[in-house]
Amino acid sequence: MSGPRFRAFAKSALVASLLVLAGCATPAPYAPMTPGQATGYTDRQLSDNRWRVTFTGNSVTPREMVENSLLQRAAEVTLASGHSHFVFDTRDTKAQTRYDAFPVGPPAFAYGPGFGYGYGRGYWGFHPAWGYSPFSPDVEIVSSTKYESYAEIVVLNEEQARNEPRAVDARAVIAHMPPPPAPPPPRV
Repeated sequence: MSGPRFRAFAKSALVASLLVLAGCATPAPYAPMTPGQATGYTDRQLSDNRWRVTFTGNSVTPREMVENSLLQRAAEVTLASGHSHFVFDTRDTKAQTRYDAFPVGPPAFAYGPGFGYGYGRGYWGFHPAWGYSPFSPDVEIVSSTKYESYAEIVVLNEEQARNEPRAVDARAVIAHMPPPPAPPPPRV
C-alpha cells in the first residue's frame, strides 16, 4: 500500500482512533479541584460578603456545563455562608484552545534544511542537507477547547435581596439545576 491509498487509510485510522479516545473521555466531574488536578471548582472568601468562585472543565466538558457548574457552586457557597441570595459582581468564561498536529502517512525523503549529517562538513547538526526527514508531508490538525468560568459574588441576606433587583435566590438555583456529573469510578 503506498501513495494516496496509504494516506487515505492513515487518515481514516487517525480519525477512528481519535473517536475511540473521545468516547472514553468524560466531562469534568463536579468536584473540588485538588492539588495536581486541572478540573473542578474552587472558591475563596475575599471579604465578609464577597467570594471568588471558579469552575474549570476539560476538553470534553461543554461550555454550558461549565457555566452551570459555576452557578451551582455560587449557590452552594451562598447557602454555606449563611446567606440566601447572591449577586454576580463580575463573571466571565474563558476558552483555551489547543492545536495538535499529527503526521499522516509514511516519513518522506526531503531536501533542504534539517537535522542530519552534513556531507563533507564532518559534523551533525542543523544545516542544509539532502537526506531523510522523519516528518510526514501530510499533517492532520486537531483542536480541543476547554472552558473556565469564574465569578466574584456578593452574598446577601433576605432583607438585602429585597432591595437588589439582580439578586439570585440560591435555593431556587439548586432546585432547578440539572444534577452535576458524578465523578468517574476509581480505576482498578
